[in-house]
Amino acid sequence: MAEEHQLQVLMARQPVYTKSQDVVAFELLFRDADGRFVEGLKDDEATLGVLLGTYSSIARCGSVRSLPCFLKVTDSFLLNNDLPELPRQNFVLELLGHSNITPALVERVKELARQGYRLALADYDPRDPKFAPLLNVVHVLKLDIQLLGLDNIPPLLQQLRPYQLELLADKVETQDEFRRCLEMGFALYMGYFLSKPEAVKGKKITGNKVVLLQILSELQRPNATAQSIEQIALQDPALTYRILRVVNSAAFNLKREISSLSHAITLLGIEQVKRWVLLFLSAADKDKPDELTRNMLTRGRMCELLAEMMGRDEPINHFIVGLLSQLDALLNMEMTDLLDQVPLQQNMKAALLERTGSCGELLRQVELYERGQFDQLSRALDAPYYEVAYRHSLNWAQQVLQAMQAE
Repeated sequence: MAEEHQLQVLMARQPVYTKSQDVVAFELLFRDADGRFVEGLKDDEATLGVLLGTYSSIARCGSVRSLPCFLKVTDSFLLNNDLPELPRQNFVLELLGHSNITPALVERVKELARQGYRLALADYDPRDPKFAPLLNVVHVLKLDIQLLGLDNIPPLLQQLRPYQLELLADKVETQDEFRRCLEMGFALYMGYFLSKPEAVKGKKITGNKVVLLQILSELQRPNATAQSIEQIALQDPALTYRILRVVNSAAFNLKREISSLSHAITLLGIEQVKRWVLLFLSAADKDKPDELTRNMLTRGRMCELLAEMMGRDEPINHFIVGLLSQLDALLNMEMTDLLDQVPLQQNMKAALLERTGSCGELLRQVELYERGQFDQLSRALDAPYYEVAYRHSLNWAQQVLQAMQAE
């Protein structure tokens, strides 16, 4: 990671989803050293380069593409003409609800729209008349469903219909809320609904994930051998082939091709094989979006990198805890039921259930970072190291996901 350029800002991204839970954009969560957001972009080509590279890119069907980013802008930033030369197709400028909406600001926003920028308005309050002049100008309107209340939204949507806005449901926290917003006809969605399980009582892990759990159990046995592990893996030859394909991908930078699971264990050790088995345990099934797996991979890798940077014992265990922290959502199971079926050390189970110990503490740090709650980080490291770890983890997750998706 030594080659990573250090930025003087903290950045994370949150996906913007369509009705089919595909990611079509990212919202940037952004703070500079003084705790301000977009001001950190001024005169900083390196930051802009990273935005257009890592933060806007996504792996889909084995290839990488760039998606637009929602960038929150203050009224002073807009009115002072501090806007750097941003590629219009790459950014949606997002005005904030607490903006002072003066005639000068409305005129500036109209000018940006004429220049071809896409514009969004957040924190919309239908009771406040100050927003009215912007409704004919902006393209996307974000509605905070927690603040407005789901029951109050249908009549509001009727009032907004003449403006022909693209409506974004914000703070969608559960699958039930997502379904209700879907019925109301929202085009876009943000929130943590993907990370919440729709728990089915007494559900058992099925399909090739059973074989993965059997391999995981064998990997925990003190007298396990490369051959005993491979014998279990061969119950599902297609799965074994896919694991080896990922192992041989660029994400692992191996000098020579690995031809079998026993070869991988001999060459790289049981701990590394455990990593790949867990990667496939975290792979989304057809009824779950790839974004959940992407987030699990990013989270696991960032936990591991922070553990390495802080000199913690067993960074691989931090990876495992980070990766598995959303397996309940992937499999629609309660975490307690899930952990009864997954062979893990007791301290790792405690980290997942209670966020205790070194693994639990760093998982909590990564969760805060993902949500852009940068002011709550423990700052055991200098701030720029968190951003470098996050950015590296996004890139790593992308490489792994590409290898997992490649035919």
